[in-house]
Amino acid sequence: MSEPRRGAIRVALPSGPLTIRWVEWGPPEGEPVLCVHGLTRTGRDFDALAQALAARGRRVLCPDMPGRGESDWLADPALYALPTYIAACAGLAAALGRPFDWVGTSMGGLIGLGLAAGEERTRPRRMVLNDVGPLVPAGALRRIAAYLALDLSFPDMAGWEAHLRRIHAPFGPLPDGAWRHLAETSARMTAAGRLVPHYDPAIAHGFSAAAAEDLSLWELWERIALPVLVLRGAESDILPAEVAARMAEKPGVRVEAIPGVGHAPALLEAAEIALVSRFLAG
Repeated sequence: MSEPRRGAIRVALPSGPLTIRWVEWGPPEGEPVLCVHGLTRTGRDFDALAQALAARGRRVLCPDMPGRGESDWLADPALYALPTYIAACAGLAAALGRPFDWVGTSMGGLIGLGLAAGEERTRPRRMVLNDVGPLVPAGALRRIAAYLALDLSFPDMAGWEAHLRRIHAPFGPLPDGAWRHLAETSARMTAAGRLVPHYDPAIAHGFSAAAAEDLSLWELWERIALPVLVLRGAESDILPAEVAARMAEKPGVRVEAIPGVGHAPALLEAAEIALVSRFLAG
């Protein structure tokens, strides 16, 4: 696997300036695709998809959201919320200065919804929503909140990888190399020599309270008007079948179920990558 280029931008947020960092693949002059990860993951989750799109001539940027990976952490934990992430991505999208497509897994999909319903200059041209929709059940949110509450620390990479295999088993039956990649790109070493998740533990702030009820963004959904591909893990609790069916009623929206997968399709398998590639090719 070749190594990506790295980039960074200083974005202006209501709370102050923030540096967003990303990895990117493909020709710099290619039509841009922004790939945005889920709540506890990083932009490196998209390496396989990004390289496939880059081979088709696309410039693929995979940013780390605030508090994750290489991007800045926030001084105020209360700001770890969708409005902050949407504003940060709007700054990155505006800096591209040209039309772009969007691939968002889970939280990344919700950020995409916010952009798609927002200002025209930062609105995606096409959007892939990977296992998320405009309604997320409270029960699924509580499951994630319980995970965020764990105090995780591991003596070595093998321990961290074993944990990821358990907690992210719904990703599906991935090959060993894929699990190792996911592990190596989502941990950091503490001064005490322990491996911990790459994210700021403060991202859990307020999440438990928000999980008390369903997250409903149907109002945003009704405002968007662009082609959308929805990928749904057939066993997902984040994107129930009835929500996906309602989404499919909207013109220009196509829903594809991925069998044997929960939340969320990892976009590491050839069939999943092909679905996204064909859709983004227009």
